[in-house]
Amino acid sequence: MRTSIRTRFTLGMIFFFVIIAAISILSAYHLSRLSQKTDAILKDNHFSVIFARDMAEELTVLNQEITRSFTNSNRIDTALINSTSISFKKSLLLEKNNITEPGEDKLVSGIESGFNEYIKYIVNCEKKPVSSEAMTASMTKFHGLYQQTMLLSQMNEQAIILKANDTKKSAEKGLTSVTLLGTICFIITLSFTFNFASYFNGRFTKLYNGIKEIGLNNYNERLYFEGEDEFYDISLVFNEMAQNLNANAEISKVNFQEEFEREVSLSQVLELKSILEQMQGVEDRAVDLIAKLENKEHKNGII
Repeated sequence: MRTSIRTRFTLGMIFFFVIIAAISILSAYHLSRLSQKTDAILKDNHFSVIFARDMAEELTVLNQEITRSFTNSNRIDTALINSTSISFKKSLLLEKNNITEPGEDKLVSGIESGFNEYIKYIVNCEKKPVSSEAMTASMTKFHGLYQQTMLLSQMNEQAIILKANDTKKSAEKGLTSVTLLGTICFIITLSFTFNFASYFNGRFTKLYNGIKEIGLNNYNERLYFEGEDEFYDISLVFNEMAQNLNANAEISKVNFQEEFEREVSLSQVLELKSILEQMQGVEDRAVDLIAKLENKEHKNGII
């Protein structure tokens, strides 16, 4: 199957995008889980601890007022009792709407019923100074309710610790998963990048060396690329070009040699002609010289 360079590059970019998306999605998933668990701790148990402590403080205010009334032999401050009772019921209502732990609903119901009895007892004591018997009974009810609110607070604090540990384990698990996936993706990406770069570097190097050899008039150079991509097509064109250049070079060489031989032959003929002409001139001078010598001898003989 023919795969172009553009297709290879596009597939490589898609591969990198998939790896980045996978790491991002996994990281976002674990961060979302951690956020949800953290929100659950803050929204559920943390608020319950606050509500329990608010109720404990309001119970303390009521007990202090009864103690003050008993100590000073004064009447109970009705306005303070009413405002504190309203605040307690408000915190209690918020806690009833924020039940999260097993057994928490029964504990809240016990606090509600115990507070109703406690507030009724306080109302009955408003009509007269608090006696020692009433003070003892009030303290007993106060300690029972106070212990229940502290138990409610401890229950949610323990839940916060457990959920915090669970959140920590989830964070460690998420970190391990992201690190493992990141390591695997890094190794795959590194291998892919190395192979991708080696693929192109090798082909570009061969192409560069081939062009360089052609530039040095080495027309016997040929390129061979495996596969059916653009480099394979380039090698076919390159080899055809080199073959044509080699053929043209051979033709030019033959033509040059023939032209050279023709020029050499013409030069030799001209040189031979010049020599013959020179020999002819020498022969003519020799004939003239012999003729002069014969004439001179003839004259001498006559005398």
